[in-house]
Amino acid sequence: MEASVPTHSEKSEDTAPSTSKTSGQGEDGPKLKKASLKRTTGKPTNAKAKKRKKARVSRPVPLGYTVHQGEDMLLVISSSTSQYSGSAWSPPKKGSKKKKLTKGKGKANLINKKKTVRAKPKVANIPVVKEIVDTNLFVPQKATDHRWGQSLPEEVLVSIFQMVVVQDGAIPFLCRVGRVCRLWNAAASSPVLWRKVTVGHCWIASGKTQLPKTEMKIKETFDWLAQNRFSQLRNFSLCHWKKNVTYAVEVVSQFCPNLLSLKISSCTGLAAAAFHSLGLHSRSLQCIDLQYTEFQVEGLLEYLENHGSQIKQILFTHGIKNDRLLAAITKGSCPDLELLEVNTKLDSKDCELPVFIHALQMACPKLKTFRMLNVRPLHKTMRNSADSSLGFPLLEELCIATTSFSYMTDKDLWDILFGSTRLRVLDLRGCSRITPSGLSSLPCLELECLFWGQYFSSNVGIASPKKELHMVTQKWSRTLQQLDIANQLFSEDDLEIAMSHLAQATESNTLHSLNLSGTRITPPALRPVIGQTTALSYLNLSSCRYLPRGMKRIYRGQEDIRQLLDKL
Repeated sequence: MEASVPTHSEKSEDTAPSTSKTSGQGEDGPKLKKASLKRTTGKPTNAKAKKRKKARVSRPVPLGYTVHQGEDMLLVISSSTSQYSGSAWSPPKKGSKKKKLTKGKGKANLINKKKTVRAKPKVANIPVVKEIVDTNLFVPQKATDHRWGQSLPEEVLVSIFQMVVVQDGAIPFLCRVGRVCRLWNAAASSPVLWRKVTVGHCWIASGKTQLPKTEMKIKETFDWLAQNRFSQLRNFSLCHWKKNVTYAVEVVSQFCPNLLSLKISSCTGLAAAAFHSLGLHSRSLQCIDLQYTEFQVEGLLEYLENHGSQIKQILFTHGIKNDRLLAAITKGSCPDLELLEVNTKLDSKDCELPVFIHALQMACPKLKTFRMLNVRPLHKTMRNSADSSLGFPLLEELCIATTSFSYMTDKDLWDILFGSTRLRVLDLRGCSRITPSGLSSLPCLELECLFWGQYFSSNVGIASPKKELHMVTQKWSRTLQQLDIANQLFSEDDLEIAMSHLAQATESNTLHSLNLSGTRITPPALRPVIGQTTALSYLNLSSCRYLPRGMKRIYRGQEDIRQLLDKL
């Protein structure tokens, strides 16, 4: 408003052209008129006005409060040293991303905003009240979170942690949640959660060298875990360690008196000192699993000689040195052995293993599970030794599976199972010399799983087409739950008769898995099985050349199988 009011000098200058025009001076009149037009543009007057405005803008002493816009459009009036000046939710300073102001309205608006902020002297007593209200908006949340953590029962946390431990393991999950708060630390320290522990690549990746500081840190951490967490440890597993394997086993054996199972998988450097420590401290140990692990065989043989009577399960990998373990077991070092597994890698070339079956039957009469995975057993007889008349009376599972070929015959299979009336699982994958008549003569009457597929990659050992499959399905039609005859060379008629026996056993309705991949199964032979066995949930018809196109695949679920029945 002040800029629009003309001054006294401006009035006198504006009246000059009118006086000159009345005097009648010819050319001077227009010149004076032009001069008056230039003066009316207002440039010199605006320049003076700007200087006066700048002089008027004074910076008094800043007030002791500022205004912030908080959450939910809340205006917070606080002192210059308020705790909200650096809060996360306070708006950014206007000067951080300020655009260049143009000459004119923008600058005037900025002056007006500054004036409106300073023009409220009556609210000087409000900051204290506002600070109290605003601090109460945040402090109770922290207190509430603290009360929630303290009021949650420790048993509930232990139950939650137990579900995670069953799925993901105790380490490193419990070590991480124990650092959240005191309540979680107390729950994570419960001995119930530390009964089964698996330690893998927690500090360093496999194949990389360890620095001295890293190795010392590993030992210190392992010592602390053994002393403070492993008091009720039952099952311990160590995987993919290349160093400190002996040290870890010694520490676990010393601080875990209730250790039942020890698994050392894909490790190297297990010395005899570890087995010596197990013999001194782990008097409850029952299971030793050394699959794909390099260990000192002499140390384990000495341990079995002194403490083999307490061992019930042994698992190891086939090798030139490791085969001495099977000889020691055959001589009677583990009389209460219930599980024996000998395996090897799939790409191993030398897989032949001499086995004295009759001596093993006499040395381990309580054997329940006997597995030889990808190992071709060579049936041997010992001189001057009486044949076992009992066999394996408690045997429930026999696995002699291989991916290449097997020397196993009907006579060899009978020598192993002639006394096994409780057999439930029979895995003969790759045993192409076994015949249906040999299977039907076995004494077991309640076989539940029969795996008899051929998965070898070469044609060595393939026998002529087999017949009389119905002898197998007829004997175990009421008890079979899984049947695998993949790539077996049975005729179409023989398969149809065999499937009819499975379809007739509808009272028990137990069959839920059927693998017919690579066989000569036909739609007429397949239709009664699918229609009668309502519990069937897995059906493999891949590579079945006698089926129409679109049906040669794997079916999962009863609904998918029912759709196949409609197509048939």
